Amino acid sequence: MECTVSWTGALGTRSGMGFVAETGSGHTLMMDGAPDAAKPENGGLNLAPRPLETLLAGTGGCTAYDVVLILKRGRHDVRGCSVKLDAERANTDPKVFTRINMHFTVTGKGIPAAAVERAIAMSHDKYCSASVMLGKTAAITTSFEVLEA
Repeated sequence: MECTVSWTGALGTRSGMGFVAETGSGHTLMMDGAPDAAKPENGGLNLAPRPLETLLAGTGGCTAYDVVLILKRGRHDVRGCSVKLDAERANTDPKVFTRINMHFTVTGKGIPAAAVERAIAMSHDKYCSASVMLGKTAAITTSFEVLEA
C-alpha cells in the first residue's frame, strides 16, 4: 500500500495548510488544517477535513466494511450500516486519540442483535487494522442498534 501526500498551499499559493493525498489505488483525498486566528499564515482555510478527521473516518469505514461483510457472509439480509464515531484527544502533543466510541446502526430484515454484536466484536478484535492500531492509545467502546427494514 502506498500514498503520496503533497502540500497544495492555499489556492495555488504557497501559504495555507492544504494537502492532497494520492493513493496507490488511484484516488485523491483533500485535507486542510484549521484556521489559525493568531497566525493566519500557519493555519488552513477550512476547505477540507483535517488529517485526523480523515483518520477517524477511515477507521469508521474499515470497521463498517467488516461488519457488513461478516453479516453478509452469515447470510443476513443487511440493507444499511452506519457508524458514528465520537472521539477525544489528549490535551498535549502528540494529541493522540484517547477515547473513541463507535455507535453502529444496522438496518435489515430479521437480523438478530447477537449477530450484529458478534460482527462488531470480530471487526474490533481481529479484522479492522485501523481500530486495532488506534486501540494502542485510545479506549475504544462500541454500541449498536438494529433497525428492521
